[in-house]
Amino acid sequence: MQLEVLQRKENPLLKRVEVTFKATHKAEPTPTRDALRAFLAKELKATKDIVVIDFQASTFGRYETVGEAKVYKSKEEALAVERKHILVRNKLIEPEVKKEAAPKPEKPTPTPRAEKTEKPSAPAPKAEAPKAEAKPEGKPEKAAPKEEKRAAAKEEKKPAEKKEEKKDEKKAEKKPEGKKKEAK
Repeated sequence: MQLEVLQRKENPLLKRVEVTFKATHKAEPTPTRDALRAFLAKELKATKDIVVIDFQASTFGRYETVGEAKVYKSKEEALAVERKHILVRNKLIEPEVKKEAAPKPEKPTPTPRAEKTEKPSAPAPKAEAPKAEAKPEGKPEKAAPKEEKRAAAKEEKKPAEKKEEKKDEKKAEKKPEGKKKEAK
């Protein structure tokens, strides 16, 4: 892999050097962020822990990766200035674990689960007999609403038939008028 520094800019206010680079990697996969940091550190005569890659991008079909990096005077200044997610990407700090994630597994308590398992095991023979009786009773109840739905569907058809009857009546009224015109 070859590394070429395209632009170099001193930023004394933030105590860093801002660099634009291009890495050529023929017959190799796209270099990792750590590999690029190591190459930049060698090129700029710095240590790896003070080099922060802001972004890197490879183009499809080319063996080039371009990006921007920042080289700080010390690691403490990098930690003070850089955004947290960039520091995590460059593995300068560990990602923070959300505090909300820990209480969520504690909410479901194991005692209700134990109660649920105890209830079916103790009255299991009694529960089976009423369930068998409940099923036949449940079926007629379910059948009754179906019959009501069918009756409601038939009632819905009746207004449609009424509309057809009204149309027939209108046609019948128009026909005598037409016959009268023909007779005249």
